[in-house]
Amino acid sequence: MAHQTLSDIKRSLEAHVGHRVMLRANGGRRKTVEQTGVLEGTYPAVFTVMLEEEAEHASGRVSYSYADVLTETVELSLVQDDSEIPIAYAGA
Repeated sequence: MAHQTLSDIKRSLEAHVGHRVMLRANGGRRKTVEQTGVLEGTYPAVFTVMLEEEAEHASGRVSYSYADVLTETVELSLVQDDSEIPIAYAGA
């Protein structure tokens, strides 16, 4: 992965607010959690995703830091027409 800064990641995510995304997060103990939802908002240190109701273990809304994306603890992809497109970050 190319060098990125947290502000590059934030800017990239701001461009996709309101879009449907697939979220893959490290759940610990070699477990990966996949959830689908809408990128709801970006804030100075975190971003939020409103989860879809049918998602397993859905708690309504989740938030992650930009550092989680930078360290690849969380991966985001846009969902369009049943296909996933990785979100490109400015520094990538």
